[in-house]
Amino acid sequence: MKACIIGASGYTGRELVSLLLEHPHIELAAITSRALEGKSLHSQLPHLRGSGAALVFSNPSIENLCKQDEINLFFLALPHGTSATFAKPLIESGKKVIDLSADFRLGSTEIYEEFYGAPHPAPELLDCAQYALPELHSLSWTRSSLLAAPGCYPTSIILPLAPLLKEKLIEPEDIVVNSMSGISGAGRTPSENLLFCERNENACAYGLPKHRHLSEIEEQLSSFNGHPILLSFHPHLAPINRGICTTISAKSSGTSSIEEIVDCWHTYYKDRPFVRILDHGIFPEVKHVVGTNSIDIAAHIDPRTERFTLCSTEDNLIKGAGGQAIQAMNVCQGYNESAGLK
Repeated sequence: MKACIIGASGYTGRELVSLLLEHPHIELAAITSRALEGKSLHSQLPHLRGSGAALVFSNPSIENLCKQDEINLFFLALPHGTSATFAKPLIESGKKVIDLSADFRLGSTEIYEEFYGAPHPAPELLDCAQYALPELHSLSWTRSSLLAAPGCYPTSIILPLAPLLKEKLIEPEDIVVNSMSGISGAGRTPSENLLFCERNENACAYGLPKHRHLSEIEEQLSSFNGHPILLSFHPHLAPINRGICTTISAKSSGTSSIEEIVDCWHTYYKDRPFVRILDHGIFPEVKHVVGTNSIDIAAHIDPRTERFTLCSTEDNLIKGAGGQAIQAMNVCQGYNESAGLK
C-alpha cells in the first residue's frame, strides 16, 4: 500500500516518516509540508540518509491529493481544525485516512466546541470515525475509512483505567490524574515559553483546569463505565524531550485487591504486544519506553487510604501518536500488529 503523510514537518510527522520508511508492507510515496516545500527528505532528516532517497517535501492542493490514484492511505499530522478540512474530501474521494489531530476523537460537537473553542469543521464525519485505541476497540476498514488516533495523555490514562471501570474494580468518582509530558508534546512551533532556558531545569502545571485532552478521556472512560465520568486531570511540562509519565489515584470499590487489578489487566491485554504490565513494587520509567510503541503500567495500593495508585509511561510521539496510528493501521489491514514497530 502506498501512503502519504500530510504535515510531515512536525515532531509527530517526522516520527511517522521514520517508522513508515521501515514498514515491511507500506511504501511512503509522498510527504507534504508548506514550510519545507521543495526540500529533500535527507536535508531535513539527516538520520534517514540512505532510505527514502527520492522523497521531497511537497505542498500539493487537496484536490491534487484526492486525484492521486496510486496513494490509498493518508496520515494527517495536522493541527485540529485544519485536519478536518483535509479529511473530508479525502474520505469522499475513497481514501483511507488516519487522523492524528483531535478533530474526530469526540462524538459530540458540543463537547468539541466547549474544549476547542470553535464549531466542529466536519460534524457529519463524527459518527463514522473510529476511536483508534487498538487494545480496547475493534477496528476495521469495513466499518469506516476514517480512524481517529488518540492523544498522548489519553492513551496513558485510558489504558490503565478502562478495564478497571468496566469490571467495577475501582470507584468511578474521585479519580485524580497527574501527568508529565516531554516538551515535544507542545509541537515544533516556536514559542518563548518553550525555549531551552525556559524549560531546562524547570517543571510546571499547565492547561488547568480543563486541558483539551480531558474531553476525550472522560468520553471514553464514560463509555466503559456505563455512566458519566468526571475526573481531575493535572498535566505538567517536564524538562525532558519526549515521554509521558502518568500517576492515577483511584479509590478501591471496597473488596478489590491489587491482585485483582493486575489480573484484570492481564485478561484484557494478554495478547497485546505493546502493553507491558510490571511486577508489583516496580514503577514505570520514561527512559524504558522512549523510542518504542510500548506502554508500561503498574499498580500499587495505599492501605491507609484504600486507594490504588496506577502508573504508566509511554513515548508521546510513538505510542502516544505516530506509532499508535501505525498499530491501528496494521490491525485494519490485517498485518501483524507489530509490523514496522520495533
